Amino acid sequence: MSETSQTEIREEKTVTYIKALPLKEYQDLNKIKEELKMGNVLIIKITPLAMKSIEEVKNAIDELKAYAQSIQGDIARLGEERIVITPPPIKIWRKKAS
Repeated sequence: MSETSQTEIREEKTVTYIKALPLKEYQDLNKIKEELKMGNVLIIKITPLAMKSIEEVKNAIDELKAYAQSIQGDIARLGEERIVITPPPIKIWRKKAS
């Protein structure tokens, strides 16, 4: 590989971050969607919004699920307090029921 093509490859490669974000209010969904568009993996703590309104949490998760599917991303629960959302092409491994 020539020196020029190696430089081009490094410039084209983007960094993927894993970010932990709180879901404090319904409007935080816009920031979450922007982070996914940038290719970041997100761990979202839903407890702050759940303390205010369980109904808003359900609506927010439904909207995030639909958004993740629309961009060919993935979403899953991490226990009671968190969800993880990935951009494409990252998928979440799920243990098959035995």
